[in-house]
Amino acid sequence: MPDQEQKGQTDFMIEKIKQRPINRKKLLRRTVLTASMAVIFGLIACVTFLVLEPVINNWLYPEEDPQTVVFPEDREEMSPEEMLAENLPTESPSPSPEPVTEPEDITLDQEQIDEILSGVVLDKDSYKELYSAMSAYVAELEPYMVTVTAVTSNIDLFSTVQESRSQTSGIIVNDNGRDLLVLADATLLRTAESMTITFYNGEQANAQIKQMDSYTGLAILSVPFTDLPPGIDKESLVYPTMGSSNSSRMAGTPVVALGSPVGISNSVGYGMVTSASYIYSVPDRNCKILQTDISGSKNASGVLFNMEGQIIGVITGNKTGSDMDNVIYAYGITDLRRIVEKMSNSNRVAYLGISGMDVTDRANSELGVPFGAFVTKVDMNSPAMLAGIQQGDVIISISDRDVAKFSDYTSALLLSEPGQTVDVTVMRQSQEEYKEMSFTIEAGEAE
Repeated sequence: MPDQEQKGQTDFMIEKIKQRPINRKKLLRRTVLTASMAVIFGLIACVTFLVLEPVINNWLYPEEDPQTVVFPEDREEMSPEEMLAENLPTESPSPSPEPVTEPEDITLDQEQIDEILSGVVLDKDSYKELYSAMSAYVAELEPYMVTVTAVTSNIDLFSTVQESRSQTSGIIVNDNGRDLLVLADATLLRTAESMTITFYNGEQANAQIKQMDSYTGLAILSVPFTDLPPGIDKESLVYPTMGSSNSSRMAGTPVVALGSPVGISNSVGYGMVTSASYIYSVPDRNCKILQTDISGSKNASGVLFNMEGQIIGVITGNKTGSDMDNVIYAYGITDLRRIVEKMSNSNRVAYLGISGMDVTDRANSELGVPFGAFVTKVDMNSPAMLAGIQQGDVIISISDRDVAKFSDYTSALLLSEPGQTVDVTVMRQSQEEYKEMSFTIEAGEAE
């Protein structure tokens, strides 16, 4: 009996306790449910973050709206009569307390003149001094200039990605409080996958096209202030002023070509304007072409400066049809000013499709053509053609603004926006006289 009791006790001690079998279906169901809830929670968190992140970011770091960029109006050229009137002596409001002694007239004879001129020596040192002065002047203008590098990628027959780079020159024109704005030729930038701007000191920053003008091939590029390199301080940035290209005495004006006048970045050319009589006509505006005697490349880009540090032209290809392909040509800055301003503010440009010219004094006196914008061409299926404007009409007002020349028409149209209705009044020849006609046109958008 004791042995049996000891054996029973031993059997009890070695008894094996079995675990409850795992319910695999239940475990799989719980795993799937947990994973599904995690995915749903993640999606809700992502959506919530995407929706609230801009709100919270703007609340913590409020972003200011870009400022409106405005370029000062071109000063009207003074007529000889106005210059004479300005220089006429005026009466003093009160008598002078002391008599003014008139300086004695000094007359130099030929010997004295020859003696003075003999003291002026022009030699190679004078030539060197002249070009040293020009080099110093160029150094003052260089901070305005940048080099734009466009990067594109192509795949060859062997599926190898080949990266190509092309360069053009641009000029910093202004900022809108948030971005730095650069004017450049867009010919090589249209298909670019990325763009890099190199400043005068070698620092670089990424840029993107803000807006482009298809008629001139120019574009405004923007560089966010947050992306400016350390060597460029936005607080110390200065911008060039725009001069006038409408002077009747442009021919003979000394100029400096900066950018890539010979097709190579950071090149320079000295010379003068030889002609400013050719007008490059595009729908709804005309642009004066400045021709210089500066030898250059067909791929030239950059700007023309006068001797006062003002931009007077943006270098372009030969659009005059002249056989002088080896010299620099430029758009007159006066005719570009409002377009550059529109592009800088990302404003769309209204389009009617009218090409024209000024009515000359001779046409007015001999043929009786009224002063205004003479219509030389109307684009096919343009808003102007569909409204009834015809070749030979003379536009005398647009949107209640008088039009005395074609530039007045252009300026008035640039104040409109695409989609707005524009009231145009024309004089149309009917037999032996001109009769007034009015049209209401819905403006389109320039490409």
